[in-house]
Amino acid sequence: MYIPEFNRIEDREISLDFMKANPFAILISSSAEGLVATHLPVLVQHAGDDLILRGHFAKANHHWSTIEEKESLVIFHGPHAYISPSLYEVRESVPTWNYATVHVYGKGRVLKDDADVRQVLIDLTSRFDPSYYQQWLTFSEDYREKMVRRIVALEIRATRVETKFKLGQNRTKAEQDNLIRALERSSDSNVAGVAALMKQEKLGSS
Repeated sequence: MYIPEFNRIEDREISLDFMKANPFAILISSSAEGLVATHLPVLVQHAGDDLILRGHFAKANHHWSTIEEKESLVIFHGPHAYISPSLYEVRESVPTWNYATVHVYGKGRVLKDDADVRQVLIDLTSRFDPSYYQQWLTFSEDYREKMVRRIVALEIRATRVETKFKLGQNRTKAEQDNLIRALERSSDSNVAGVAALMKQEKLGSS
């Protein structure tokens, strides 16, 4: 990913927090027919320097058959917004788009052990709908087993992480203030989210 140095985020904790806050990612892999992509919720697990992503495909989605021991790319995407040049102090300016994203590269592995597959389901449910897990436990074993057989769990161990926050870091404090004021007035959560992220990164005079 092209990242100017003033947009590059090196702080690992910032990257991890961003991925956890934006878990609905795009997984891209290469197959014999070309590139293939799947949108899916991803669990972010880390210990020391190790970063592991886990999730699952529908078994009918043959993307899962392309990931074994091949490099894939997982894109976590966050808030984004059109930036009007009217918000800049210099009249001769051009429009742009500000956004935040994390790209994780790594080799995939299909989880074949039943205990691992069930753990992925437990972790996903606990993360996104913990109350549903109790309901799941009341279903018949036959039904639960049937649902488990319809998915394929995956794991990707990260080999490279690139984080880009394009938030006007190269603009003046006054221009950053203009951006924040304009963006946070928006009713669009994506647009207002850029302003919130700018504040989080301590941009502008505030």
